[in-house]
Amino acid sequence: MTLSTAFTELFGVQHPIALAPMGGSAGGALAAAVSRGGGLGLLGSGDGDRDWLARELPLLAEGTDKPWGIGFLTWAIDVGAVERALEHDPAAVMLSFGDPSPFAGRVREAGAALIVQVTDLDEARRAVDLGADVIVAQGTESGGHGARHGRSTLPFVPVVVDLAAPVPVLAAGGIADGRGVAAALALGAAGALIGTRFQVTTEALADPSIIKTIIEGVGEDTERSSVLDIVRGSRWPSRYTARTLGHPYLDRWRGREAELAADPQARQAYLDAVAGGDVPPLPVWAGEAVDLVNDLPSAADLVPALAAQAEDALARAGRR
Repeated sequence: MTLSTAFTELFGVQHPIALAPMGGSAGGALAAAVSRGGGLGLLGSGDGDRDWLARELPLLAEGTDKPWGIGFLTWAIDVGAVERALEHDPAAVMLSFGDPSPFAGRVREAGAALIVQVTDLDEARRAVDLGADVIVAQGTESGGHGARHGRSTLPFVPVVVDLAAPVPVLAAGGIADGRGVAAALALGAAGALIGTRFQVTTEALADPSIIKTIIEGVGEDTERSSVLDIVRGSRWPSRYTARTLGHPYLDRWRGREAELAADPQARQAYLDAVAGGDVPPLPVWAGEAVDLVNDLPSAADLVPALAAQAEDALARAGRR
């Protein structure tokens, strides 16, 4: 049984699995490993920082001759960042969280596939109108940033699949093993975009303490909030909150976001606490499927293992 879909055919990859372009984790080595494993590795370039790209892109180019792509936070970039990335001939550019229209034409002109991540139906309609080659439907179970008022993956994905057809859709959010990939395919998606599971691999850029925390974490400990963006002075648009594992400042300021934003001393207190080692230096981004992450494999081995598990799950379902 081969999991051939519109996504695998579009990119010429073996498995319907893509790496979520996670800022701080999805560097060149991880993206290359996912592509070597038969998926589509997406470099998490965030705001397109020149120095970061200069360091990570060579690692990616040296690490694989398979198709790969690069992801941006749409609200944080300008056209120059996209053009610099396109100089390296990625197979795809993924745009998330914001209006992709200023960049879509440039991506197409370069011959790269345009992947647009959406968190609600308005964003999905806009992605279709822009002519996205692939749409990622992100449910609220996902780790890191997502819609403040979104839908869970299970009901959201099939609605986007129906709206976008025949454009292939990837499911994202709460998928951390092959059974989740199988579920995405059963919902009509052409594959899955996976984040938290790949954050705990030997090639990820994540700090060992964060990897340990994720392995020990459970889904009930994750929480979607804007508290840590506010206290860190992050510029993330307010319509997107972030799912993380527990943090002392979540307990301290939960439900008091407006008060926190208006408190000029709160950020300094947070910085002092970080400097003193009283709170972690970074939030631990993790999705609700974090319970399923309990080892530290190579991403190159993980991709085919996830695909094999998905094939088995679908075969079992077909026998029932």
